[in-house]
Amino acid sequence: MQSIGDPYIIRPGRPADIDRCAELNEAVHPYPGIGSWTRDLFEGHPRVRPDDFLVAERADGTGIVAALLGIRQTWTFGGVRLPVTQPELVGTDPGHRGQRLAGRLLDALHARCSRDGTALQVIEGISYFYRRFGYDYALRPGDARDIPAAELAEPPASHAAGILIRPAVPADAPALARVDETVARRDVLACPRDERVWAHEISGHRPDSTVRRGVMAVLDAAGAVAGYLVHGLRLGTDGSLPVLAAVCADQGLWPLAVPGMRRRLAEAGAAAATPQRPFTSLRLLLPAAHPLARSASPGVFRRPRAWYARTGDPAALLDHWLPVVARRWREQDLRWPGETMVIDTYHQWITLRFADGAPVSARAEPRRDAATPHVAVPPAALLHLLLGNRGLGEALDLWPDVIVHDPAAEAFLAAGFPAVPPEIWPVA
Repeated sequence: MQSIGDPYIIRPGRPADIDRCAELNEAVHPYPGIGSWTRDLFEGHPRVRPDDFLVAERADGTGIVAALLGIRQTWTFGGVRLPVTQPELVGTDPGHRGQRLAGRLLDALHARCSRDGTALQVIEGISYFYRRFGYDYALRPGDARDIPAAELAEPPASHAAGILIRPAVPADAPALARVDETVARRDVLACPRDERVWAHEISGHRPDSTVRRGVMAVLDAAGAVAGYLVHGLRLGTDGSLPVLAAVCADQGLWPLAVPGMRRRLAEAGAAAATPQRPFTSLRLLLPAAHPLARSASPGVFRRPRAWYARTGDPAALLDHWLPVVARRWREQDLRWPGETMVIDTYHQWITLRFADGAPVSARAEPRRDAATPHVAVPPAALLHLLLGNRGLGEALDLWPDVIVHDPAAEAFLAAGFPAVPPEIWPVA
């Protein structure tokens, strides 16, 4: 990936790049353990190969000066699976900044996603920065309020009412994967893990890796793994302990599980504290309506973390989600009266085709200015609808260029695309 006179080559990573990429990440990212995480990703990660890294190398052969990684994973929504790529570890050597290397690396990653049929990319990072590369703030995982540590001063026991919460071990991986299979069927945006990924979460990271997490298994009265709890092992600069996930396969288990979860998290926060950085709160990276969030009195509100999303092919993303949309329409006894519905994205048309009143496909087509579509939705607003970040009513309020030309289409889109808080903790 080089033009004549270009001082840089963009290429896939190789196993021999491990040391330089680890050194580069340690130099440009201010997080302890970032080099160890880089080595984890190169060596035996179940979702990453060395060529999932993309590097910018000086054409004179004097070394790698910028790099990023695309972590492959599968997200689900109502049982429908979607391949997703998460860019991570985007960094450029300070001596080579200003050469648009981050943009070129992201362009190469997006081109690979297009070839692979990966219609969604998501990234957590610098506020606004990734908008420059086609990303939009379209996910809000973690809008729950913080729980002050003082509220956890005397938490209930972690083993009560037949519920036990203990550290997970590699042998729990199959059972944890089965819990995630249950989560994957729910009408929520989630990132279920298979057995190999769970084994890596539990014991695959180096001890000092920046993304090493505490994983707890939730056992029911019969001693079977029925859920899990995942938290960070380091406190934030303000003394908060991040809580990434809390799941019960049986929703009826929550009243029994929440007290033990609070106890375990209080213990984890105290263990991570130092004299210089005391434990101050639980930072729940969970929806505000999550049972663990509802267990607390109002705490400190923080803006949700900046998660940005991008799709190079809105029609393909919509086509993936159509089974979820069709189910929602069936639940409200809605049947589209015609053979097609047309969404104008101002760049192209997306034509939904129907059979017996239910959608069966979504395809991109050139715009036809002489015709009138059923609804006009700009790409950013459509992305919000597709990810459940906004419902149609919010989209109409926020984007004046969301225009409904057909009242029936408005009813169908409102039913098919409700706002659904995500329960995402991506693979790392």
